[in-house]
Amino acid sequence: MSRECQEKNAKGLTMVAVGVNKAAEQYLILDEHTKEELASGKYHDQRRGSFGTSGTSVPSPGATPAGGTRPAVRRAGSTPAPKAAARQAPQPPWTGKQRRLALLYNEQGLRPGEIAQKLGLSTYVVTQIILTSRNRGKV
Repeated sequence: MSRECQEKNAKGLTMVAVGVNKAAEQYLILDEHTKEELASGKYHDQRRGSFGTSGTSVPSPGATPAGGTRPAVRRAGSTPAPKAAARQAPQPPWTGKQRRLALLYNEQGLRPGEIAQKLGLSTYVVTQIILTSRNRGKV
């Protein structure tokens, strides 16, 4: 092709990056067909859609809620809003005595099934006692 022909007929193409997954993006030429596919939600990021079965989507940071008003922003130096009652960790299904006995039996070399029979607990609960104590550095 001649240079004159190229200058006369060359048009720039608009490219659009479509997120396919975490590792890569797909690039498409933005034409009428691609615009329709984007509008229909074909390339919608499914990780950012609804969570659960309610069908409502999670708003992006800075987005205006459905009511049309944005939440109030707390300024630096202002007094914080009163907090709700502090959440307490759920109580484990064993007592302190059961925990201490389970750990003693474990140190003596008994298996979780044997400890469970002695304490009247399930093997799962005894295993959880031992694991939580290890994670807290008590074994």
